[in-house]
Amino acid sequence: MSNPYEVLGVAASASGDDIQKAYRKLAKKLHPDLNPGDKSAEDKFKQVAGAYDLLSNPEKRRRYDTGEIDETGAERPQQQYYRDYAGSDPGHYSSSAGFADFAAGDDPFAELFRRSAQARANRRGQDLHYRLSVSFVESITGGSQRITLPAGGTLDVTIPAGVVDGQSLRLKGKGAPGAGKGGPGDAYIEIEVRSDPRFLRNGDDITIDVPISLREAVLGGKIRVPTPTGDVTMTVPANSNSGSTLRLKGKGAPRLGGGRGDQFVKLRIVLPKPADPELIQFVSTWEAGKNFNPREASR
Repeated sequence: MSNPYEVLGVAASASGDDIQKAYRKLAKKLHPDLNPGDKSAEDKFKQVAGAYDLLSNPEKRRRYDTGEIDETGAERPQQQYYRDYAGSDPGHYSSSAGFADFAAGDDPFAELFRRSAQARANRRGQDLHYRLSVSFVESITGGSQRITLPAGGTLDVTIPAGVVDGQSLRLKGKGAPGAGKGGPGDAYIEIEVRSDPRFLRNGDDITIDVPISLREAVLGGKIRVPTPTGDVTMTVPANSNSGSTLRLKGKGAPRLGGGRGDQFVKLRIVLPKPADPELIQFVSTWEAGKNFNPREASR
């Protein structure tokens, strides 16, 4: 350990109060309870605690100042003073003693450290984070999946109906186990909804493009339309155009407060391939069609 005065950042003439203030300031910054996993901070705290252990004891400080002991508290080889503590392990200091000095009295920060030390012995387990990919249909209808964990074992996840992409599900108590009396952490599942070429979601509503024939567009009729919960039958009105939108009420995603959104069906007229000669003949002789200009309204 370096010069204890330099470690604490005080002069050799510093008073006991100055030494204590310096120690508390550094301990608040470096204490392991406030820097979990930081080895550098832990090593520095040990030096600070060792320096304070030496300089806060008037007799030890006097013996250090007169050269009887070194900065670790060990007897200097050239001066074998036989004291009660001369046989103590060189370089050893009790971090718990230093902590007690820091935590003693009515200092509210000391009480914080005392509680923190107790919490470390009964620490809650870490929260664990996973990502789960689900289909578009499953995000609407809900379901369940089993996750295989990296460390082994499995985790059953219930997917609520209406979940959205990026939503995080919390599974209480399914995280890492705790220490002592500390309970386990939680598991957080981030949902990734895969796209579906048929459906597009907008809030609680769903949109789908449905192709129809020219006959269905002109004469109308009943068609089958896919929804996330299965196909349904809907009626296409006569004289429907491409781009016309029909509504299937209550066939959208579940709403948070209850009920469901709607599914909107956008019609798209598709002509037969290869071209039908009879249709070509009809259109070419259709006199009314020669005078119809659908772009007239956009002028």
